[in-house]
Amino acid sequence: MEKEEFLVGEIEKLGISVEKSQAEKLLAYYRMLVAKNEVMNLTAITDFEEVVIKHFADSLSIVKLKGMKELLTSCGPSLIDVGTGAGFPGMVLKIVFPGVRVTLLDSLQKRIEFLTEVSGALGLQDIRCVHGRCEDLAKPGPDSLRESFDLCTSRAVARLSVLSEYALPFVRVGGSFVAYKSGDYQEELAQAGNAITTLGGGEAQVESFLLPGTEISRTLIRMEKTAPTPEKYPRKAGMPAKKPL
Repeated sequence: MEKEEFLVGEIEKLGISVEKSQAEKLLAYYRMLVAKNEVMNLTAITDFEEVVIKHFADSLSIVKLKGMKELLTSCGPSLIDVGTGAGFPGMVLKIVFPGVRVTLLDSLQKRIEFLTEVSGALGLQDIRCVHGRCEDLAKPGPDSLRESFDLCTSRAVARLSVLSEYALPFVRVGGSFVAYKSGDYQEELAQAGNAITTLGGGEAQVESFLLPGTEISRTLIRMEKTAPTPEKYPRKAGMPAKKPL
């Protein structure tokens, strides 16, 4: 019960109420994460309280953005988490906001197998775990995921100039891309200006804060999709990182 109380308390600091069933799913997710981490590298953070603060609460901090909590609790919004890794933030958002239709995307098959196992064990509905590269899955085509999501999230994946080309092609016009960042973001954001504009993104909205009850600084960078992404983007695999826009 102590772990559950700590978990619920930390999330409530963000203004989010967590039902008992959701807390139990987060605890089960934590146990599966730690167990799997013994045989494959999912996270350097395994201490329970650290995972709650630096992974769970951090993932949920997106509600600090204006209107985001309302979006996540609205009627079935669609979200793609690019480079989801161990499932942060996408899996956490799915557990706490179960009405969101979530796609978890990662280029490593073993991570996707783990997330598929987690979603099955927790009985989650309307969640897809997809193995692939952004450059392939966001290209125009019959199986494309291009411009089909209300929201794209990405945490600790790449510099914003590169990440924008991975993420913005997935977002429908009128939707948003939110990048989770830590540390000094100003230079990174300035360097990404051309990429954001080229790919159809609008002016970036920035929300910087400390994780509740800590001295850990975080920044959320939100870009609304204001125009369709030109068909030639994203470029072929490897090019966004090699030659950022």
